[in-house]
Amino acid sequence: MLEHGGALRAAAVRYHIPLSDWLDVSTGINPRSWPVPPIPATVWQRLPEAEDGLEKAAAAYYGTSHLLPVAGSQAAIQALPLLREPGPVGVLHPGYAEHTHAWQRAGHEVEALATEALNEAVDRLDTLVLIHPNNPTGQRFEPATLLDWRARLAARGGWLVLDEAFMDATPEDSLAGQIGLPGLIVLRSLGKFFGLAGARVGFTLAEPVVLGRLREALGPWTVSGPARWVAAQALQDRAWQEQMRVELLRSGKRLADLLKRQGLPVAGGAGLFQWVPLPEAAFWQEALARRGILVRRFTDPPGLRFGLPGMESAWRRLELALAGVRAERLQ
Repeated sequence: MLEHGGALRAAAVRYHIPLSDWLDVSTGINPRSWPVPPIPATVWQRLPEAEDGLEKAAAAYYGTSHLLPVAGSQAAIQALPLLREPGPVGVLHPGYAEHTHAWQRAGHEVEALATEALNEAVDRLDTLVLIHPNNPTGQRFEPATLLDWRARLAARGGWLVLDEAFMDATPEDSLAGQIGLPGLIVLRSLGKFFGLAGARVGFTLAEPVVLGRLREALGPWTVSGPARWVAAQALQDRAWQEQMRVELLRSGKRLADLLKRQGLPVAGGAGLFQWVPLPEAAFWQEALARRGILVRRFTDPPGLRFGLPGMESAWRRLELALAGVRAERLQ
């Protein structure tokens, strides 16, 4: 299995720091999650049902009824490669490594592509996979460019797969409204923006024929009843969503400014994280961990991804720790 952010228990053991003493900014998950109300007891007592309101709430939220609830977008990431015959697949690099892993495991020939190579590569690929905005760099693409790539791929029966796990803070940039076009698949999740990663709820948005095949591959009850109930409530809470979008855009800028004050070369990000390409990433990760702060390190290219600290005390703690590491580095 690949390494991910959030491995807090392992870090606590490794560095001999109690779990409660850590500040985890490794995941990109909203630290101010949607407030989950008490779940009715009846929800626990019945098998999940498609007529419980989740699909309706999701259709209103994403702007399309062509969707399938899945156990987090990770379930779709693993299943989609099994729906195609092995062939050439392009994946934006750097990016969320589970995409490459899943397509390779299914027998596809995967090519890691830099941004400048994407346009030329489209005409030799069966599938192009992009994280949008990209994780960890925060890079975005113009809708017209994405739709052009989609059309060129679909003309040969190919797919454009967009992982929009971090799109909720800026829904105007999403291609969810274009779902129904041949070859366009969009993955969404309640883990990041809503801060409900533990619920394992996501959605695959695609044309009906693809959804039908994916539904057959995954089988029944892909999302638990309690998780479906919580997701439906969260998707309908428009007031919380609007307020959170304003807060996340402000917090993303605040985090970028904080990192820059400590001399770190911020090169992009989104509302929930900032990307710092850094040759000394291993040193910074280790030094911060010794101070009880967990960050996400990438090795190719080397860099760190910082999520939002959350409480005011956590913001102060992060800045003081960064200042301490910077001073240690200069000794």
